[in-house]
Amino acid sequence: MWPGPTWRMVVLAAGLIPLAGAAMAHGVAQGDQGFLESAAGVHPFPFMYLGAKHMVTGYDHLLYLAGVIFYLRALRDVVKFVSLFALGHSITLLFGVLSGLHVNPYLVDAVIGLSVCYKALENLGARGFPDPRLAVFGFGLVHGFGLSTKLQDLDLSRDGLVANMIYFNIGVEIGQVLALAVLFTLLQALRDRPALPAFAQNANVAMFAAGLILFGVQITGFFVT
Repeated sequence: MWPGPTWRMVVLAAGLIPLAGAAMAHGVAQGDQGFLESAAGVHPFPFMYLGAKHMVTGYDHLLYLAGVIFYLRALRDVVKFVSLFALGHSITLLFGVLSGLHVNPYLVDAVIGLSVCYKALENLGARGFPDPRLAVFGFGLVHGFGLSTKLQDLDLSRDGLVANMIYFNIGVEIGQVLALAVLFTLLQALRDRPALPAFAQNANVAMFAAGLILFGVQITGFFVT
């Protein structure tokens, strides 16, 4: 039987994830939509800011990447893995927006929920991909489609679009490195603590529960919408 703290963390995940999903997911804030639709020409810093904001406020991205870095001990490894994720994210974001390829957003977010479950199970000892770098890059491809489907709903100017999307992805990279550097520092403080094994189990069980709830909410939305 799981210890009591794990159940409390699962309950917390169950309460917060649907609320966060309704509020954020891969959505674009109303004020940001107005800027995106009015932006003609190249705007490096605003798009970098929006990319960083997207990453820092994207709970699904951060849940998955938190699992990725959970047992990493060197900051250079954190940068390597999150850069692979950002590369995959950038490829499908650019491809989706520029080609007009539209993927059902509910299915994309359902797979993203499963990516969180996968990483949590891997951290709990389940067998994963032989090369974890391939998994991180592959899930980055999926996560990129999540935002591209939302951006395709906006009337984006083609003037400077490629450059702006590149700057947006640079912002994504900056945002995720900053956010995960903070998390990495906190995890480093726990590395040699006796309570680490119990904390790791509880945290990853809660992460699995959050991913499963996200999957359930999104797959339900797919069938009822």
